Amino acid sequence: MSITSARSSASRPPDRRHIRIPLVLAAACSAAAALALAPTAQAVTPLTATATYDCGAWGSGLATLTAADSGTAKTIKITSTAIRMPAGTSADPNSITTTLKLTKTSGGVTSQVQFSGKTNPGLSGGNPITLGPLKLTSGTLAAGDSTNSVVLATPPSATNWSLQIVASSPTSATVPCVATANQSAPFVW
Repeated sequence: MSITSARSSASRPPDRRHIRIPLVLAAACSAAAALALAPTAQAVTPLTATATYDCGAWGSGLATLTAADSGTAKTIKITSTAIRMPAGTSADPNSITTTLKLTKTSGGVTSQVQFSGKTNPGLSGGNPITLGPLKLTSGTLAAGDSTNSVVLATPPSATNWSLQIVASSPTSATVPCVATANQSAPFVW
């Protein structure tokens, strides 16, 4: 091989096929690493449970709690046809701050956790409530922990509540509610 032919092959750009293979391998490794590090959704059992609440002027009765665990957030949504906004009141979308207290049992030790959020559809007087999903905001939940209603004596008050609904627009109201019975089944996270 002459000096001129060695120089011309050294200055040639590399074949594109040889560049693509390392790039494809790098992309595949990055995707695999992202999947390995990504939190996985956890199964909550059961997904739904019912509980009874006394919410004073907003009504009393059965509410459905729907739990979810995406791996990054643990949430509970509350719906009820028995608990309703009173006639003559209304709430804009995402104007109700809701806080739900639950009893947590972990390894035989009992404590409390709270779920809270400001997520609701627009509601008007007589509408059944739909609140959440509420995110876990106080306490921690590990795999195998269970949660259940915080059952309290009636009547509900500013200092005696298991569920608190605070409407801010256009109607302003703070509605304390007490759970009057345990859930139909505890959630196991």
